[in-house]
Amino acid sequence: MNEILHENKTFENIDYSEKELSEREFDSCTFINCNFYNSTLSNNDFIDCNFDNCNLGMVKLVNTGLRNVVFANCKIIGVDFSECNDFLFSFSFKACYLDYSIFFNKKLKKTKFEDCNIKEADFTKSDLTSVLFKNCNLIGTVFQECNLEKTDFHSAYNYSINPEINRMKKAKFSINEVSGLLDKYDIIID
Repeated sequence: MNEILHENKTFENIDYSEKELSEREFDSCTFINCNFYNSTLSNNDFIDCNFDNCNLGMVKLVNTGLRNVVFANCKIIGVDFSECNDFLFSFSFKACYLDYSIFFNKKLKKTKFEDCNIKEADFTKSDLTSVLFKNCNLIGTVFQECNLEKTDFHSAYNYSINPEINRMKKAKFSINEVSGLLDKYDIIID
């Protein structure tokens, strides 16, 4: 099967919901106001692409390559990123909803999450070395057996992280939210 190549294209206001797109490569493409809700984007490669104001809720990404992809103002709810291709896996998120998403066992070094809602997501066994969670709501998000070395939680809030089961050397926290590191002890801090 031949792969279809799209280079330097802009896709705007297109409804891909409930559809399947596969065996495609998107290089330096931009997606604006597109709806991918519950679609299958498996076996595609997205390289140097931008998604702006798109709905990617419940999208399937089995063996999908995401290389230097930027998501801005997107709804990416319930997406399993652990199924993505690991080769050169890199992306960033700005003002996105990532609730209920799964990043299990992914290498996310230096990934930027800025102004995002990341409620009840799962980062179990992920490498989050030097990741930035700038102004992110992390309520109910799971950090278990993670490498959180040099991870910046300074402006993040509503997190609950157990230091005993995560590597946390030089991780950054604000004094106002540091109580999220003590939740497992069920103590009251005034």
